[in-house]
Amino acid sequence: MTKLDFRNCTLAYLDDTFALKQIFDSHELAEWLDRESHVPDSDRQILLRFQKKLIRNVHDWNEAELTQNFIGPVFALVDYTTEQFNFFAQRDFSGKVGDIEMTGRPDGMIASGFRVPKKPYFCFQEYKKEQDPEGDPAGQCLGAMLAAQEVNQHQHPVYGCYVIGADWYFMTLRGDTYAISPAYVATREDISDIFRILKSLKEIITNLADRVS
Repeated sequence: MTKLDFRNCTLAYLDDTFALKQIFDSHELAEWLDRESHVPDSDRQILLRFQKKLIRNVHDWNEAELTQNFIGPVFALVDYTTEQFNFFAQRDFSGKVGDIEMTGRPDGMIASGFRVPKKPYFCFQEYKKEQDPEGDPAGQCLGAMLAAQEVNQHQHPVYGCYVIGADWYFMTLRGDTYAISPAYVATREDISDIFRILKSLKEIITNLADRVS
């Protein structure tokens, strides 16, 4: 069986290999991005502190520093640890897509399970630079999402996100079509939308977990 590591995925390769199509009017993506979610004032104040640090350091931080000082704290503030699912980082998982075994370690994912991930709902990739020598961040994220879709037996959309410096891009995959949002820039007022979208994701995944349990 052919194996493909997420790190080697590009959008062009995945489109050609799996007959995927990027769409620009996705109901699932629009519903996620537009979903209302209450953000307490206390969380807003913490976000602004994170943002000040990002503005000062984003051009100099390497990937690990960006993750430790900004991305990780933002995810922790949302808090994806529940009895039904958890946030995992750098965990191996795989799924067979057609005749190809897709495998790798996403930078992060939200999946059912407590100690180990079982069924992934959300995949995350982070890059410091627009062009990284190890590949295409959108393609790597989509590759992980394809594997997650197979693990979940196509029961629901799969969600994703990749970050390049201050720019956050959100993704959805359903069957053979996927969508990618415009950039949300964390050094600007978009920080509030980024956090709202991540909070909404927790609500969406809670509903999915209830439905498939």
